Amino acid sequence: MSQSYREILKNGVWTQNTGFVALLGLCPLLATSNSVVNGLGLGLATTLVLLLSNVAISLIRNLVRPEVRIPVFVMVIACVVTAVELAMHAFLPGLYTVLGIFIPLIVTNCCVIGRAEAFAFKNGVAKSAVDGMATGLGFTLALVLLGALREILGQGTLFGQAELLFGEAGRGLTLHVLDDYRGFLLAILPPGAFIGLGCLIAIKNVLDAHAKRRAAAKPAVALQEVQA
Repeated sequence: MSQSYREILKNGVWTQNTGFVALLGLCPLLATSNSVVNGLGLGLATTLVLLLSNVAISLIRNLVRPEVRIPVFVMVIACVVTAVELAMHAFLPGLYTVLGIFIPLIVTNCCVIGRAEAFAFKNGVAKSAVDGMATGLGFTLALVLLGALREILGQGTLFGQAELLFGEAGRGLTLHVLDDYRGFLLAILPPGAFIGLGCLIAIKNVLDAHAKRRAAAKPAVALQEVQA
C-alpha cells in the first residue's frame, strides 16, 4: 500500500525515528552529540546526504539490476558524502574540524543505506525526496535533543560555539542556562551519551503511550455523547 506524504513525514521524524526507535547510526549520534551545534551540524549534513542519495537512487532504480544494487547504493552515497564533506571543509572549516571523521563516516551510516534499500529503490523521486528529508530531520532531532541535554548538564549552556556553524553572527547566540555552573563531566563523556539517549527514548515512549490512550478514549467519549 502506497504511503501518503504525511505518513512518510510522520514516520521519518517521529514514529520510526532513526535515533529513538530504529536505533541506527548510534556511533555518530552518541559521539558528536555533546553540544547542540555539533549535533545540528552533523544532522544537517546527514539530512542533505539522505535527500540527495534518495533522489539519485530513485532516478536510476530502473537501470540497476537487483543483484548489484548494494554496491551501487554505496557508490552513490559515497559520491554525495564526498561532495558534502568538501563543501563543509570549504565553508565551515571550524565545524568540519570538530566533527572530523564522522563526516566521511556518513557513508557507513545504516540509516542512509537503509532508506536507499527500503524506500528509494522502490518509489518515485518525489516520495523518495520526502522520505530522505523526513529521515534526516528525525536524525537531526535526536542529535539536537541529546546535544541540548548533554550541553546543559555538562556545561550549563546552549548553542555554545555557535560561530562554528553560523559564522560571526553566531557568537552572540550562546545562552548561559545555569549561571556559575561548574559543569557535570559525566554528561559530556560517552557514558552520559548512553544515559541521555536512554532518558530521551523513555520520554518518547511515555508520550507515545499517552497519545495511544487518548486516541483509544475518543471513540468511547463520542459514543457516550451520542447516547446522551
